Amino acid sequence: MRTIKQILKQKGEEIWSINPDTMVFEALQLLAAKDVGALLVMEDGQPVGIFSERDYARKVILKEKSSKETPVREIMSAHLISITPDQTNEQGLALMTARRIRHLPVITGKKLVGFISIGDLVKSIIDEQKIAIDKLEKYASQTGGMS
Repeated sequence: MRTIKQILKQKGEEIWSINPDTMVFEALQLLAAKDVGALLVMEDGQPVGIFSERDYARKVILKEKSSKETPVREIMSAHLISITPDQTNEQGLALMTARRIRHLPVITGKKLVGFISIGDLVKSIIDEQKIAIDKLEKYASQTGGMS
């Protein structure tokens, strides 16, 4: 079982973020440029929210707001749920599933150390399963197969 810390080490700890006063249009440009689905919203060095494609679709498009005139602050998801580096990928998936979210800031104490997505966790679990299958196949071939 991999920990969030191991996932961050493999994925990299780069965090794409914006200020709450950034206009939604600029945030969308950064999402597209970095090919990510969400950005951490930071103010005074602290995470204060998450801006995602879902926020845009539900809180700008459907409410007929202008992305060039609406600051991220007005539409970001401000109730942050986080995870620690010592928790496992399974714990992260369970948390995301229970809370119906797709992104988690990774925090140690009060320090932000990473940002993970549900895709990062699924990839980690698939990688673990592949390793387990490879080991089982190797074991079966060494012992003459299964009887």
